[in-house]
Amino acid sequence: MLGELIRAFFLVFIAEMGDKTQIIAMTFATQYKVAEVLLGVLIGVVLNHGIAIALGSYLSEIIPMNLIQIIAGALFVVFGILSLREGEEDDEKESKKKYGPIATVAVAFFVGELGDKTQLTAMTLATEGRYPIFILMGTTLGMLATSGLGIFVGSKIGEKVPDILIKVISSFVFLFFGTLKLFQTVPARFISPLTIAVYFIVLSLIVYVLMRKLFYNRNLGKKSVLKEVAATLYVQSQELSEAVKEICLGEGKCGTCKGEKCPVGFTKNVLANAVEEGEYFSESDFNNYSVIKEKKFDRNKVIEALSLILADYMKYGIEKKKNFVVNKTRETLEMILFGKNIPFKENIEEYLAQIKSEDEYLAQKISKRVKEISK
Repeated sequence: MLGELIRAFFLVFIAEMGDKTQIIAMTFATQYKVAEVLLGVLIGVVLNHGIAIALGSYLSEIIPMNLIQIIAGALFVVFGILSLREGEEDDEKESKKKYGPIATVAVAFFVGELGDKTQLTAMTLATEGRYPIFILMGTTLGMLATSGLGIFVGSKIGEKVPDILIKVISSFVFLFFGTLKLFQTVPARFISPLTIAVYFIVLSLIVYVLMRKLFYNRNLGKKSVLKEVAATLYVQSQELSEAVKEICLGEGKCGTCKGEKCPVGFTKNVLANAVEEGEYFSESDFNNYSVIKEKKFDRNKVIEALSLILADYMKYGIEKKKNFVVNKTRETLEMILFGKNIPFKENIEEYLAQIKSEDEYLAQKISKRVKEISK
């Protein structure tokens, strides 16, 4: 029982490293609470793999076991080859988020896993296993582990994580188990020095071509989707954090530091959590607006930070959620410059026109600076 659970966990964990569903988990974690994402993953995977394991158990009753073993071995070899492919990208576009966080994640994972190699792995394990419940527990725990790791790597950027090494290890694990199973189950009359040589030559050529492409793309500096998503969030937060730090004049000019009760102090803390902890969405709000009139701020630095945000919107796209740290920072900077928030409808030109109606001079400075940063 325990052996089947551990084997299922290990194979699914390896198979999912760098896969699209791991990227989906990381992306959802930038929008929802981690606990909600993991609960959604749990529900989606239990339903998806449960169906696969039930089907696999049924097949084992109507198909000869030896044939099932041969099919399982062949599938594992195929999975090993597929693990080396470039482009296991996130083909799942963002779901319509109208069911709530947990249901949205569950549906995304259920659909994302349909026909995926981990679902087929679960089905294959069920055809030869005796304890389907333990296989389901193992595959589910494997998915939760890789999703959790995806969230962690995403929040910490993962620039030092060798994604090629992960792909190679994943591939060779499946190739090893698949090849071993084939040699154990294929009838002896089909195994000869010639067939063995042909098998390994063909397999080696396929692996060589795919690995060569992997290393070629890495040498060109091509990043995995996981790293691109993570790096975008990190870079936005890091650049903005440095700009906001410049606004603070220090106690010598500004007076006694009020920490998070100061708009700059509050924003610095929110951005620090984004950079250091990967918390790109915050439920905290600044509500001590009276201090804005008390404090002195370097307005040129505020303009610089706001211009950087607008330039980042143009470069990286606009996140609509109000609690995204960049949006929260923009609103705080607006309060410092204009004493109120400027309506923002995901359109930079309209936003600049709104600023112009408030202060034409500031609008000109911000527009000019945005163009300079964007070059």
